[in-house]
Amino acid sequence: MKLYGYFRSSASYRVRIALNLKGLAYEQAAVHLLKNGGEQLGAAYRTLNPEALVPALVDRHEGEDVALTQSLAIIEYLDEAYPAPALLPADAVQRAQVRALALFIACEIHPLNNLRVLKYLSGTLGISEEQKNAWYRHWCETGLQVLEQRLAADAQTGTYCFGDTPGLADCFLIPQIANAQRFHCDLSAMPTLMRINQACLAHPAFIQAMPGNQPDAE
Repeated sequence: MKLYGYFRSSASYRVRIALNLKGLAYEQAAVHLLKNGGEQLGAAYRTLNPEALVPALVDRHEGEDVALTQSLAIIEYLDEAYPAPALLPADAVQRAQVRALALFIACEIHPLNNLRVLKYLSGTLGISEEQKNAWYRHWCETGLQVLEQRLAADAQTGTYCFGDTPGLADCFLIPQIANAQRFHCDLSAMPTLMRINQACLAHPAFIQAMPGNQPDAE
Protein backbone atom coordinates (compact mmCIF):
# COMPACT_ATOMS: atom_id res chain seq x y z
CA MET A 1 0.00 0.00 0.00
CA LYS A 2 1.39 3.38 -1.04
CA LEU A 3 0.10 6.82 -0.13
CA TYR A 4 0.95 9.75 -2.36
CA GLY A 5 0.56 12.96 -0.40
CA TYR A 6 2.02 16.11 1.05
CA PHE A 7 2.81 16.52 4.73
CA ARG A 8 0.77 19.72 5.11
CA SER A 9 -2.19 18.65 2.97
CA SER A 10 -5.21 18.25 5.21
CA ALA A 11 -6.72 15.69 2.83
CA SER A 12 -3.54 13.59 3.04
CA TYR A 13 -3.56 14.04 6.82
CA ARG A 14 -7.08 12.58 6.97
CA VAL A 15 -6.02 9.42 5.17
CA ARG A 16 -2.89 9.01 7.30
CA ILE A 17 -5.05 9.11 10.43
CA ALA A 18 -7.42 6.47 9.02
CA LEU A 19 -4.55 4.18 7.99
CA ASN A 20 -2.99 4.53 11.44
CA LEU A 21 -6.27 3.90 13.27
CA LYS A 22 -6.60 0.68 11.32
CA GLY A 23 -2.99 -0.29 11.97
CA LEU A 24 -2.24 -0.64 8.26
CA ALA A 25 1.35 -0.49 7.03
CA TYR A 26 1.91 1.86 4.11
CA GLU A 27 4.71 3.51 2.18
CA GLN A 28 4.66 7.26 1.64
CA ALA A 29 5.54 9.03 -1.60
CA ALA A 30 5.90 12.79 -1.28
CA VAL A 31 4.19 15.03 -3.83
CA HIS A 32 5.32 18.58 -3.09
CA LEU A 33 2.52 21.01 -3.83
CA LEU A 34 4.77 24.07 -4.17
CA LYS A 35 8.13 22.98 -5.59
CA ASN A 36 8.70 23.05 -9.35
CA GLY A 37 5.38 24.74 -9.89
CA GLY A 38 3.62 21.95 -8.00
CA GLU A 39 4.63 18.33 -8.46
CA GLN A 40 0.96 17.32 -8.48
CA LEU A 41 0.68 19.04 -11.86
CA GLY A 42 3.47 17.01 -13.48
CA ALA A 43 2.81 14.37 -16.10
CA ALA A 44 4.03 11.50 -13.91
CA TYR A 45 1.60 12.22 -11.10
CA ARG A 46 -1.27 13.09 -13.45
CA THR A 47 -0.93 9.60 -14.92
CA LEU A 48 -1.71 8.25 -11.47
CA ASN A 49 -4.30 10.89 -10.57
CA PRO A 50 -5.69 13.02 -13.43
CA GLU A 51 -7.31 15.30 -10.84
CA ALA A 52 -3.80 16.57 -9.97
CA LEU A 53 -4.71 16.56 -6.29
CA VAL A 54 -3.41 14.73 -3.24
CA PRO A 55 -3.83 12.23 -1.80
CA ALA A 56 -3.84 9.14 -3.97
CA LEU A 57 -3.67 5.66 -2.51
CA VAL A 58 -2.42 2.64 -4.41
CA ASP A 59 -3.48 -0.71 -3.00
CA ARG A 60 -3.43 -4.31 -4.18
CA HIS A 61 -6.94 -5.51 -4.95
CA GLU A 62 -7.77 -8.88 -6.50
CA GLY A 63 -4.22 -9.24 -7.78
CA GLU A 64 -3.97 -5.78 -9.34
CA ASP A 65 -2.74 -2.41 -8.16
CA VAL A 66 -5.57 0.12 -8.04
CA ALA A 67 -5.23 3.87 -7.57
CA LEU A 68 -7.87 5.59 -5.46
CA THR A 69 -8.45 9.32 -5.09
CA GLN A 70 -10.45 11.73 -2.91
CA SER A 71 -9.88 11.36 0.83
CA LEU A 72 -13.43 10.41 1.78
CA ALA A 73 -13.63 7.73 -0.91
CA ILE A 74 -10.23 6.38 0.14
CA ILE A 75 -11.19 6.20 3.82
CA GLU A 76 -14.52 4.54 3.06
CA TYR A 77 -12.67 2.02 0.87
CA LEU A 78 -10.32 1.29 3.77
CA ASP A 79 -13.30 0.78 6.07
CA GLU A 80 -14.83 -1.72 3.66
CA ALA A 81 -11.65 -3.54 2.62
CA TYR A 82 -10.17 -3.61 6.15
CA PRO A 83 -13.25 -3.53 8.38
CA ALA A 84 -11.63 -3.74 11.82
CA PRO A 85 -11.56 -1.45 13.64
CA ALA A 86 -14.54 0.25 12.02
CA LEU A 87 -14.46 3.99 11.42
CA LEU A 88 -18.22 4.22 10.92
CA PRO A 89 -21.04 3.09 13.24
CA ALA A 90 -23.05 -0.03 12.43
CA ASP A 91 -26.41 1.78 12.44
CA ALA A 92 -27.43 3.31 9.09
CA VAL A 93 -28.75 6.56 10.57
CA GLN A 94 -25.65 7.01 12.70
CA ARG A 95 -23.41 6.31 9.69
CA ALA A 96 -25.22 9.06 7.78
CA GLN A 97 -24.79 11.45 10.70
CA VAL A 98 -21.06 10.79 10.92
CA ARG A 99 -20.66 11.11 7.15
CA ALA A 100 -22.49 14.44 7.34
CA LEU A 101 -19.90 15.75 9.80
CA ALA A 102 -17.04 14.66 7.55
CA LEU A 103 -18.72 16.01 4.41
CA PHE A 104 -19.41 19.36 6.05
CA ILE A 105 -15.67 19.77 6.54
CA ALA A 106 -14.70 18.30 3.17
CA CYS A 107 -17.31 20.13 1.09
CA GLU A 108 -18.29 23.28 2.98
CA ILE A 109 -15.11 24.43 4.77
CA HIS A 110 -12.04 23.03 3.06
CA PRO A 111 -12.79 23.88 -0.62
CA LEU A 112 -13.04 27.60 0.15
CA ASN A 113 -9.59 27.58 1.73
CA ASN A 114 -7.49 25.04 -0.14
CA LEU A 115 -4.22 25.88 -1.86
CA ARG A 116 -5.72 26.36 -5.33
CA VAL A 117 -8.20 28.93 -4.06
CA LEU A 118 -5.63 30.82 -1.97
CA LYS A 119 -3.20 30.96 -4.89
CA TYR A 120 -5.95 32.28 -7.17
CA LEU A 121 -6.91 34.95 -4.66
CA SER A 122 -3.36 36.21 -4.21
CA GLY A 123 -2.07 35.54 -7.72
CA THR A 124 -4.83 36.06 -10.27
CA LEU A 125 -6.99 38.47 -8.27
CA GLY A 126 -4.04 40.17 -6.65
CA ILE A 127 -5.41 40.52 -3.15
CA SER A 128 -2.98 41.20 -0.32
CA GLU A 129 -1.63 38.59 2.09
CA GLU A 130 -3.68 40.20 4.84
CA GLN A 131 -6.87 40.00 2.77
CA LYS A 132 -6.15 36.39 1.82
CA ASN A 133 -5.68 35.39 5.45
CA ALA A 134 -8.85 37.29 6.43
CA TRP A 135 -10.76 35.28 3.78
CA TYR A 136 -9.35 32.05 5.18
CA ARG A 137 -10.18 32.90 8.78
CA HIS A 138 -13.72 34.05 7.96
CA TRP A 139 -14.78 30.87 6.19
CA CYS A 140 -12.90 28.51 8.49
CA GLU A 141 -14.21 30.09 11.69
CA THR A 142 -17.76 30.27 10.29
CA GLY A 143 -17.73 26.57 9.40
CA LEU A 144 -16.10 25.37 12.60
CA GLN A 145 -18.58 27.35 14.69
CA VAL A 146 -21.40 25.39 13.03
CA LEU A 147 -19.64 22.14 13.96
CA GLU A 148 -19.15 23.39 17.52
CA GLN A 149 -22.86 24.08 17.92
CA ARG A 150 -23.82 20.76 16.39
CA LEU A 151 -21.45 18.61 18.43
CA ALA A 152 -22.09 20.50 21.68
CA ALA A 153 -25.83 19.84 21.35
CA ASP A 154 -25.56 16.18 20.28
CA ALA A 155 -25.89 13.57 23.02
CA GLN A 156 -23.89 11.16 20.84
CA THR A 157 -20.78 13.33 21.09
CA GLY A 158 -18.33 11.73 23.48
CA THR A 159 -14.59 11.86 23.90
CA TYR A 160 -14.52 12.06 20.12
CA CYS A 161 -16.95 13.38 17.52
CA PHE A 162 -19.10 10.28 17.84
CA GLY A 163 -18.87 8.35 21.08
CA ASP A 164 -15.68 7.35 22.82
CA THR A 165 -13.86 5.73 19.90
CA PRO A 166 -12.15 7.81 17.20
CA GLY A 167 -13.67 7.45 13.76
CA LEU A 168 -14.35 9.01 10.38
CA ALA A 169 -15.44 12.44 11.59
CA ASP A 170 -12.30 12.82 13.72
CA CYS A 171 -10.14 12.01 10.69
CA PHE A 172 -11.59 15.14 9.07
CA LEU A 173 -11.89 17.45 12.07
CA ILE A 174 -8.32 17.30 13.36
CA PRO A 175 -6.60 18.34 10.09
CA GLN A 176 -9.07 21.21 9.73
CA ILE A 177 -8.30 22.44 13.24
CA ALA A 178 -4.57 22.17 12.51
CA ASN A 179 -5.06 24.39 9.46
CA ALA A 180 -7.18 26.82 11.47
CA GLN A 181 -4.47 27.14 14.08
CA ARG A 182 -1.79 27.63 11.41
CA PHE A 183 -3.76 30.59 10.05
CA HIS A 184 -4.42 31.97 13.56
CA CYS A 185 -8.18 31.46 13.52
CA ASP A 186 -10.07 32.36 16.69
CA LEU A 187 -11.15 29.05 18.22
CA SER A 188 -11.77 30.40 21.72
CA ALA A 189 -15.55 29.98 21.45
CA MET A 190 -15.28 26.33 20.39
CA PRO A 191 -14.64 24.35 23.60
CA THR A 192 -16.17 21.12 22.31
CA LEU A 193 -13.98 21.06 19.22
CA MET A 194 -10.87 21.90 21.22
CA ARG A 195 -11.65 19.17 23.76
CA ILE A 196 -12.00 16.61 20.98
CA ASN A 197 -8.83 17.93 19.34
CA GLN A 198 -6.92 17.52 22.60
CA ALA A 199 -8.14 13.93 23.01
CA CYS A 200 -7.21 13.05 19.44
CA LEU A 201 -3.75 14.58 19.63
CA ALA A 202 -2.99 12.35 22.62
CA HIS A 203 -3.83 9.24 20.54
CA PRO A 204 -0.89 7.43 18.86
CA ALA A 205 -2.65 7.19 15.48
CA PHE A 206 -3.11 10.95 15.35
CA ILE A 207 0.36 11.71 16.67
CA GLN A 208 1.93 9.53 13.98
CA ALA A 209 -0.17 11.29 11.30
CA MET A 210 0.72 14.87 12.30
CA PRO A 211 2.31 16.95 9.53
CA GLY A 212 5.50 17.56 11.48
CA ASN A 213 6.03 13.83 11.90
CA GLN A 214 6.06 13.01 8.18
CA PRO A 215 9.20 12.12 6.16
CA ASP A 216 8.69 15.13 3.86
CA ALA A 217 8.06 17.63 6.67
CA GLU A 218 9.91 20.92 6.30
